[in-house]
Amino acid sequence: MPRLINPTRNLDENVGQGLGRRPLTVDFCLLDSITASLRFEGALNVDLKEFQTNLVPFPRIHFPLATYAPVCTPQAAASERISVQEITDACFLPANQMVKCDPRMGKYMAVCLLYRGDCAAKEINAAIANVKAKKDIQFVGINYQPPTQVPGTEVAATQRAVCSLANTTAIRAAWERLDRKFDLMYAKRAFVHWYVGEGMEEGEFSEARENVAALEKDYEELDGEFLDEDEDQ
Repeated sequence: MPRLINPTRNLDENVGQGLGRRPLTVDFCLLDSITASLRFEGALNVDLKEFQTNLVPFPRIHFPLATYAPVCTPQAAASERISVQEITDACFLPANQMVKCDPRMGKYMAVCLLYRGDCAAKEINAAIANVKAKKDIQFVGINYQPPTQVPGTEVAATQRAVCSLANTTAIRAAWERLDRKFDLMYAKRAFVHWYVGEGMEEGEFSEARENVAALEKDYEELDGEFLDEDEDQ
């Protein structure tokens, strides 16, 4: 399998250092795939409203975990053939998630896989069958328009690609990490005076913190419910 570029590193960890603005536009590839069915004909066109219907079981649980594959250099794309099975497997690898979290530590509630380009339905069904025993996958459709390359970027144009939008309790790790960082800074009232000086009230920080804590609790309760169901089975 060709060497994949880690999108999490470019778009999450390094954004504070300005490195997220390098010409590796994985975010463009992601948005391009999500909206492809609005612009091109495919086996099953998807309206954006269907994402909400398919992925959001509860109003507050509306933060999908996004993945795009393959993310590889032009050299790798030219020298090696990337199969449907490989890009499907890549959607579930921790290093390929656009939010830094381990999807293996949570439960999938719904998954939409948006395939593009030279992808045969038979190959897709076989790839999904290989992960179906462990993942709850909701297959959405194929768009036959192949991915395009953004001029001046490091992301290669490939014959096939897949974009994954998954609603999983594993994203709770992102809220826990955000809470820890906020608590460390807010305990010292770091930068609070800048926001208060612009018209915010200090109580808004506590209110926002409580809201994220409640969201974290919602995901924790859902994770516990799925665990109880697994034990009952």
